Parts: sequence; C-alpha cells; structure tokens
Amino acid sequence: MSQPEPVFGEKIEVKAISEVLGIDESHVDSNFPVQEVSTGLPFIIVHLRGLEALRKITLSSEKYYRLVENLEAKAILAFSPETRNPDRDLSVRVFAPYYGIHEDPATGSANGCLAAYLSKYRYFGSEHVEVRVEQGYEIGRPSLLYLRAQEREGKISVRVGGRVVMTARGFLI
Repeated sequence: MSQPEPVFGEKIEVKAISEVLGIDESHVDSNFPVQEVSTGLPFIIVHLRGLEALRKITLSSEKYYRLVENLEAKAILAFSPETRNPDRDLSVRVFAPYYGIHEDPATGSANGCLAAYLSKYRYFGSEHVEVRVEQGYEIGRPSLLYLRAQEREGKISVRVGGRVVMTARGFLI
C-alpha cells in the first residue's frame, strides 16, 4: 500500500509519554523525538531503547485520554530496535483505545508513519528505509510488516506491505 506524503506534527514530552505507557522515562530514547506523524491517520511515534521496555508497556487509560485530548494523533506506536527474531529489524506495539482498539496486532497505517519517521530522522543512517517489522506478539497474534520509505526532493514516499490471514468476514445489509 502506498501512503500519502507524511506530515510531522507536535513533539511530546518524554515524561508525558512514559507516564501514559507505564514505563520509566529512561526506557524512552531521547536521541529521537516523540512525535506525531501522519500519512493519513496520525500516530504518536515513540522510540524505546529495547524489547524489555516494549514488553513492559501497560497503558494508563486515564493518562492516555488526557494526552490525546488536545492532539491530532489519537493512537500510539512504540518501537524497539531489539527484536524477537533475528531476521527482523524492529519490534512494534500499537495502541488505539480512542478507536476502540486497545492493542492492534498489525497496523499498516501506523507503520507507514513509522517508515516516514525513520526516513526523516535517518534512523538507519540514510533517508532510504527498507525494514521488516514484527508486531502483535504481546497479544498472541504475531505479524510481519514490510516498510519502505525514501526521501526525494524533500518529499518522503511511503509503502507498507505484508501478508494477511482472514480472521472474520461480514456483510453490510
């Protein structure tokens, strides 16, 4: 899926996001900003230092709603450079209670925002991003997403892909 050109929004204080995620501030890597990013649907992108921090997240509902109340982004993507599988590049968790989804197992829209963020901040040392992302482990639905981003002439293009397994089917009447 190709996504719209990203928009980078407000930066969020480390203290505020760590309280929402129920983790110590030291788990958030302050070398990269906690920031709203949108490629159609905005997410708060949070870089954590490792898998331990990602696993420890216990979202505080009260603090979450207080944080997102005045933000465009109503969902959070937290990511770690440490992974469970050696053939993956990043591990991710996505929380979107505002939309009725406590935690999502595979989120193309959120990972598109992540790809744009990785490109903008040269996370891997280049504006070119091509990574494999694992998500959904904490809720027993492991997923693998493929992200690509490239900045050219000041514009970041974003693509997200993966395989899907049908888990439900419905019809509108």
